[in-house]
This record gives sequence, C-alpha cells and structure tokens, in this order.
Amino acid sequence: MKSIRNYYRIFAGAKSMYAQQCFSEGFIGADWGMHVDLTGKLPDNWRDFNHEFIPVYLKANPDKSKVAAGLACGMLHTICKGMLQGDIVLCPDGQGMYRIGEVVSEYFYRPNENLQHRRKINWYDKGIDREDMSVPLKNSAGSIGTVSNLTKYADELEALLEGKQPATLIHTDDAVEDPSVFALEKHLEDFLVANWQSTELGKDYDIFSVDGELVGQQYPSDTGPIDILAISKDQKSLLVVELKRGRASDVVVGQIQRYMGYVKDELAEANQSVKGVIIALEDDLRLKRALSVTNNIDFYRYQVRFKLIG
Repeated sequence: MKSIRNYYRIFAGAKSMYAQQCFSEGFIGADWGMHVDLTGKLPDNWRDFNHEFIPVYLKANPDKSKVAAGLACGMLHTICKGMLQGDIVLCPDGQGMYRIGEVVSEYFYRPNENLQHRRKINWYDKGIDREDMSVPLKNSAGSIGTVSNLTKYADELEALLEGKQPATLIHTDDAVEDPSVFALEKHLEDFLVANWQSTELGKDYDIFSVDGELVGQQYPSDTGPIDILAISKDQKSLLVVELKRGRASDVVVGQIQRYMGYVKDELAEANQSVKGVIIALEDDLRLKRALSVTNNIDFYRYQVRFKLIG
C-alpha cells in the first residue's frame, strides 16, 4: 500500500536564484521579508497564521496589498508547517529540470541568510525533465507563485521518478457529459488567462498581479483555490471568476459565494466591493433561478469551436 504524501513545487527564490544553494546545503526555504523566528508560532490552520501575520507582512512591505499579503503568508505557512516530513518537493533548477527531494525536518530559522525560513530536504540524485511532463502537470508546475501543490498528479510524478512514461491522464474534479467537448476545454482556464484582455471581463478588470507577475490564477482560499481573482481598473472592486467545464448547475452558486465571502472578509480593502462571475458552456433552470435572486453574480457562456481548413 502506497504511503500518503503530498507533492509541492517550490521556487528557490525569484527565477530559482538560490536553487543551487538549496541543493548543495540540503534545504528549501522562503523569506518574503518576514524577519522573525516562527518557531512556536505556526498553528495547524493557515488561516489562523494569516490572521496574525498579514499585519506583520504589510508592516514589512507597506507597498503591498492585502491580496499579496494573504498569498505570501499562505505560502509561507505551507513551507513552514503545511508540508509534512515525508512529503516531496520539486524545485526548478532554472535550466528546465526539477530536482526532487523529501522533507526530512520540521521548521527551523536561519536569520541573516538567504531564504531564512527553512526545512531540511534530502535531495534525490534523479530529477524530472519538464518536457517529460503531461501538459496539465507542466502547466501546474509552471504556475506563478512560490508554492504550487501538485498532489493530484502523484501517480504521474511517481511514474516519472521511476523512469516510466505515464499514460496521459485527465485531471478534473468536474463531471463532463461529452468527452470530445472536454478534450477541447481542458485548457479553458489557461486560455482565458492568456487572452484576458480580449474578453468582456478584460475591459473593466485585470487579473490580480504582484510586481508584474499574475497571482490571481488559482488563488488559494480556505475553501479551495479560486480559479481567477481579478481587480477592477479603478481598484474599487474585486472579481471572483469560477469556471465550469460543460453545464453549470445551481451548486456552483454556493461555491462561488464561499469564495466571495473569503475575499470580502480576508482580502478586500474597506472601500472595495466583491463581485462574482460564473463561466460555463451552458446553464440550466436551477442555476437561472438561483442567480435571479443574486445581484452580485453574473453568468457568461463560452463557445468551443473546432474547425479544419483544407
């Protein structure tokens, strides 16, 4: 029976600038300007950590927003506490390879050094070439943000570590009625992000970014990742975008409301409102009924076109 463990992709500093140091000294770490020893200050729940340390982060980084602070603190908690001994870390070496290692210690602090908040890692001799990954895994492993949870690709990662070429797998939490449609839709989120400025939403909103890097895709919340978090061009409104492959039902209304509640309580400034958008191939009567009494959530349909030209 396989042991249960999680898999994380972690950047060793911007553009993997500290990767070689991490490999040679046997650790992974992070900083974010939080120059304080977190020993004994790491609750099990990352939300409790965020409540205490978002003000600390904002004091150290007064030019940052609460959205940036929430992201940084959440990722810091993952590295320092969320990862367990035995979990697996993938760290890009900056040259197209991912070094693989196992977490072998609890949190420790190294003041006045690079990546002060650390975990010891037993780095394996073998690694994974980015080009050997499936497209979904490659996209997730290459996502913006210091930490990315890749556990849903555990089978593929284990196969790659064993030197096998895994079969192409479809990873989704959504039921799809038409597999042929899903095949065209499985990169819907990446396509929407890449073409955001050409959409209706792009006229009034920008996907949230920090220092020029998009952080609004798969933004973490305490009820799951938000597909897209955007901010209006006048900075007065935050937008939660929920994407559904195929048909959306009324269940998605409760889901997006939970995300919106998190954004309102944890991320929005005092003068910012929170709105929601559901994007799906089609809706149904139950969804229409639910949205008819909700004044801050809109629905958009998308179309998939496939055309061969001889």
